[in-house]
Amino acid sequence: MIEFDHVSFEYAEATTINDVSFRLVAGDFVALIGANGAGKSTISKLCNGLLKPSRGHVLLDGDDTRGLRTSALARKVGFLFQNPDRQICQNSIRAEIMFGLENVLADAAECQCRCDDVLAAFGFDGAADPFSMSRGERQRIALASLIACRPPMLILDEPTTGLDYRECMQIMEQIQALNDAGTTVLMVSHDMEIVQDFARRVLVLNQGRLLGDGPKDQIMADPALLAQAKLLPSQITALALRMGFNNVHTVDDMVAAVSATAS
Repeated sequence: MIEFDHVSFEYAEATTINDVSFRLVAGDFVALIGANGAGKSTISKLCNGLLKPSRGHVLLDGDDTRGLRTSALARKVGFLFQNPDRQICQNSIRAEIMFGLENVLADAAECQCRCDDVLAAFGFDGAADPFSMSRGERQRIALASLIACRPPMLILDEPTTGLDYRECMQIMEQIQALNDAGTTVLMVSHDMEIVQDFARRVLVLNQGRLLGDGPKDQIMADPALLAQAKLLPSQITALALRMGFNNVHTVDDMVAAVSATAS
């Protein structure tokens, strides 16, 4: 679906992304991890055409993004900003959802139908003012406006930053449901617990270079690789490794490992 072919990107004279290659296929749930300044947000913006590569090629369904209009990219790739206030621009939730729909659909009746469906699915009052709601609710509004447009791929830039546990789970469970229904997800995240619980594949980035690309459990159980990227494994994985347990990534895994040792 999206392919990076030896992609580099430079801001002014500084190289931010250096010779990165990977491919995302339909239905993937991929986490992109790395320390601050690793280039994660740059890669996410290259995916949806907000940025164009300095060298190499970003291909969307085989087409080079350099030759695609931003409007065409927006129909295929939805982008959820880290800060919902950079995305929300209307004074009611209904108007916010309709704003996105009217930019990708010509059929007014279809726009209204999709808007009603999304409002019901998220439990929103369409007349409510987004800016009077919590950060977590505004993030859900931004996500709802993307879902209404039904892009086959979502790019999520730190979707849980600034959210409490309940808000975080609300967002992630909705994203998981979308992925289960076939939506491809690329999630930029610094939260190893979220990565551990939801992603299936992990890309590890350090100083603009791709250090690792593999199944989540393999990447998250490699402390040397994570340390090279200035990251730590999730708490449960770190504890398991200190206790000498392999392939322990969840609380249930830990209970099973401890029980097996005790017996």
